[in-house]
Amino acid sequence: MGIGLRLLALIPEKARDTFLILAFGWWKIPLIAFVRPRVIEMNDDRLKMLIPLRRRTKNHLGSMYFGALMIGADAAAGYYAAKLIWNSGEKIDFVFKSAQGLFLKRPTGDVVFTCEQGAVIRDLVQRSLGGERVDAELKVFATVPSLSPDVVAEMTLVLSLKKRKN
Repeated sequence: MGIGLRLLALIPEKARDTFLILAFGWWKIPLIAFVRPRVIEMNDDRLKMLIPLRRRTKNHLGSMYFGALMIGADAAAGYYAAKLIWNSGEKIDFVFKSAQGLFLKRPTGDVVFTCEQGAVIRDLVQRSLGGERVDAELKVFATVPSLSPDVVAEMTLVLSLKKRKN
């Protein structure tokens, strides 16, 4: 294990996950880093990620811009998949084939994105090891816990995985 991985192992898990999603954003998808997501919970079943409401993520009405909401859904489900793929030790490519958003209320505070489909993503990673492209529909829910426990947006994404050929 290299020194970088050993140093990462010393960082608390939530901080490490936040660092990794930001590093991935800076390196590959700058829009993810731009909205500054923070992992607040991750376990076998669920990932919760927070995107703060601030000038970068607000629309002209003072609520979170729908583009930032979709970035949050992408980051929550995508990071969960990326971490499971990394832990599998296999080279698996992933992409979102489609995305839909249902915006129920104006999110006027920091938004928490919750993906509770860890088992579905884990199964998808396992099925992708056969070499065929596999897809699964994932739901990500957005809430503003500081204001209400109600869901403010529901995003449906289709995640597609395929193992790379050697």
